[in-house]
Amino acid sequence: MVSGLLGKKLGMTRIFDKDGAAVPVTVLQMGPCRIMQLKTVETDGYSAVQLGFEDKKRERETKPLLGHAKKAGVEPAKFIREVRIVGSQGETLEPELKLGQVLTVGLFKGVQKVDVIGITKGRGFTGVVKRYGFSGMGDSHGVSKVHRAPGSQSSGTTMSRPFKGSRRPGHMGVARQTTKNLKIARVVEDKNLLLVKGAVPGPTGGFVIVNAVPAKVKK
Repeated sequence: MVSGLLGKKLGMTRIFDKDGAAVPVTVLQMGPCRIMQLKTVETDGYSAVQLGFEDKKRERETKPLLGHAKKAGVEPAKFIREVRIVGSQGETLEPELKLGQVLTVGLFKGVQKVDVIGITKGRGFTGVVKRYGFSGMGDSHGVSKVHRAPGSQSSGTTMSRPFKGSRRPGHMGVARQTTKNLKIARVVEDKNLLLVKGAVPGPTGGFVIVNAVPAKVKK
């Protein structure tokens, strides 16, 4: 089976389980995704499919990618990524799929948990208190005049320079992040919606990759 699908985050809401308890969920639109390329062990060394999500206007696409989409018999896509083809126990399999084939959220029927990959929200240039959780200086009057400064950067004698990798103010966010083992709360096939319990990285409307977590087999 294909291990995952491409989609986008629609936002968060809540649903109620059979006991009446409120469950916070993130609503993801998963697919429809079209297969744009097939990769096999024989030709590429591994089994995978290249999926495309959301059609893109042809006049906004480059000629190489227009030709790539034409070869598969599909429209150019806004979001293109590879997902592996694996068995129920995680083993790699040869693909039994075709170019242009459409995959939908029905792929996750019977799956209990998923890993969600997204790009975190951009926070701009931030200081060390927000970026790394530094405690800052004292806040009382007369104790300090710098409350959120990072403090000493390095020693002034032996090294006389900051160490590489030291935590400093800088750009925060817009980084690839994976949230693992999120429980699937509901699959709405007619609307291509996947509801997962909890939050996923990224803003509303951000693209995500959702991979199924293979079920553990009891020995």
